[in-house]
Amino acid sequence: MLDRRELLAGGLALALPTAKGWAEDARILRQAYEAMHPGLYRYNTPAQMSVRFDRLERELGAATTQVQAFLALTRLTAAVRCGHSFPNPLNQPDATAAALFGGRNRLPFTFRWIDGEMVVTGSADPRLTRGERVLDIDGISTARMLRTLIPLARADGGNDAKRIANMEVNGLDRFAAFDVHRPLLWRTGPTAVLRLPNRPIEVACLAEGEPRGSAAEGPPFAFAVKAGVGVLTMTSWAFYESDFDWRGFIDAAIDRLIDEGGRGLILDIRDNEGGQDCGDAVLARLIDRDLTKPAYDRYTRYRTAPAALKPYLSTWDRSFLDWGDKAVGPDSRGLFRMTRFDDGPDGDVIRPAGRRFAGPVAVLTSATNSSATFQFAVAVKASGRGTLIGQTTGGNLRGINGGAFFFLKLPASGLEADLPLVAGLPRTAQPDAGLAPDIAVRPSAKALARGEDQEMAAALAWIRSSPAW
Repeated sequence: MLDRRELLAGGLALALPTAKGWAEDARILRQAYEAMHPGLYRYNTPAQMSVRFDRLERELGAATTQVQAFLALTRLTAAVRCGHSFPNPLNQPDATAAALFGGRNRLPFTFRWIDGEMVVTGSADPRLTRGERVLDIDGISTARMLRTLIPLARADGGNDAKRIANMEVNGLDRFAAFDVHRPLLWRTGPTAVLRLPNRPIEVACLAEGEPRGSAAEGPPFAFAVKAGVGVLTMTSWAFYESDFDWRGFIDAAIDRLIDEGGRGLILDIRDNEGGQDCGDAVLARLIDRDLTKPAYDRYTRYRTAPAALKPYLSTWDRSFLDWGDKAVGPDSRGLFRMTRFDDGPDGDVIRPAGRRFAGPVAVLTSATNSSATFQFAVAVKASGRGTLIGQTTGGNLRGINGGAFFFLKLPASGLEADLPLVAGLPRTAQPDAGLAPDIAVRPSAKALARGEDQEMAAALAWIRSSPAW
């Protein structure tokens, strides 16, 4: 639980002219989530959510700054335990985003949390080396920071590894959750004092978009062939408004691997949360017969969006306001079976395309994989066409919510909250967990310091030990 001092620190300067009506925002959010969120009661009972909504109404009613309102909204959506439900920084109005997330306050390095410690993975400051541990920042221990941030992290169900990964900084996201929340919870300035195991140093902070020296920074796709093994790195599949020809890139990469006589393929999606189903195009080049993806039936909580909420809803497809006869039900859970996105009675089918690469395939996974990349990992595992190497994924085997969204604008505070509309639910009982890899690799700060890529090394060793090699 966050204490009041942490909630207020750094945020009083962002007070709006009046807080009148902010409690109404909590009521609008409640109406929208109760009416349309398909996963609202997967990990909470109606009584538990009622208590949380009541608390949000009190907190927004008492709030005097947008910082307080944003943090209260974040705590509520995080408690739903859905990785796609949150006040998305990318979807806030420009003025709100500038006020809440702007400034020269980003640390000049990227990092992972390894065994509860902040471990540097790249740095724009040459005094900070890869593998170095940061013990505290401006007098606040990084372990305490992580404990404070976890209740604000978005993840599905009990997948706490994803919550920790959500609070890492890899240099790829415009608004990394750690960058968003650190200035809202603790006072920040243009410099920060870091305590390392053997010395303190003062570093200059960065503004949005300035590079931090991470190897992950760069184009979303990269491909190389070395010693007979192709490595296709994909750090993002979010290409909704992009001109990037990702299909062409995938096909060209696999064609090159085949032309050069490559004998193994590594797919590196460790830094990739998801986006479009780019993984289907990869699998289509690896199979020799139709592949039916694991059966996850789709459900929604409504057939027609409530009229009273329509002024606050925006989306890229207005047909989401009324599913019509594509939403069948409701069932005993209050959910409607969705048929709009089905490819057939047996679920989604991937068909072979182009020349097939038949060699061994390794997929590098991490807790970051929680949307389309989680679903890709599940499909790879079920198909047997690749071996997962790394850490347990994000997402959840009990199903995730997404596919279609409303962007809910709360009129009094001016904040936005993402509202996923479609749940993909398994047909059989599943554990409350991400997908475990076939070969687990435990990250090590010492290995990072030595410049080792543990997952890549494990993948190369597995490929070269394969009978097909």
